[in-house]
Amino acid sequence: MTLEGLGPHRLDVVLIAIGLATGAATLLGGWLALRFASRIHLILGFSAGAVIGVAMFDLLPEALELGAKTYAPAPLTAVVALGFLGYLVLDRAFLIATTDRTGHRGHLGAGSMTVHSLLDGLAIGLGFQVSIGVGAVLAIAVLAHDFSDGINTVNLSLAGSATPRTARRWLILDAAAPTVGIAASRLIVVPHAALAMVIAAFAGFFLYIGASELLPDSHHRYPRAWTTVATLAGAALIYAVVRLAPF
Repeated sequence: MTLEGLGPHRLDVVLIAIGLATGAATLLGGWLALRFASRIHLILGFSAGAVIGVAMFDLLPEALELGAKTYAPAPLTAVVALGFLGYLVLDRAFLIATTDRTGHRGHLGAGSMTVHSLLDGLAIGLGFQVSIGVGAVLAIAVLAHDFSDGINTVNLSLAGSATPRTARRWLILDAAAPTVGIAASRLIVVPHAALAMVIAAFAGFFLYIGASELLPDSHHRYPRAWTTVATLAGAALIYAVVRLAPF
């Protein structure tokens, strides 16, 4: 089913609900980071599996299918790699910029997470331009790692010598960012042929987020077999959703 088949009014309701849900997931993650940071390793591991699963089981196949009439597989997989490497460069650039011990470090690190969440919302909105299925699976992936975004936003803010009060303010901004991104996506119309490239790029983004951020973080917090089990469970759940969803 396409965006037009759902209808503009019902789509708006769905997107608002998704925006609120992503905000709630971010707030929950940030609250737990302030209260129970040592007990969330399993959820981080599960989120890593879910995000990687979305990239491999849904976004990449969807990009190849959408672009089959316009692009060969090689350019699309190259865009996946460029998305991965581009996110890597941005992530490392922010890391380098926040290595000092001044109070600005917390603002920059937390601000980067807020921009990241804005792009997540944009990805959801663009996904619904392809089909309800793509938008729904993207929303699941964003929900899975927005929880950890809330954790990381608080941790980055506090690590940069910011106060818990400042960390909470950044957490609220981060929670609102996906909804802003979803709203912005309603003002953007991507040509159908270009959507394959956009989805391929987001597959690269999600691969980096899952493999380079969530997975190491979960193992670092609690290097036990259960974190691996949680990661496999997250990937298996997304595989089942993609295969069984009637979209």
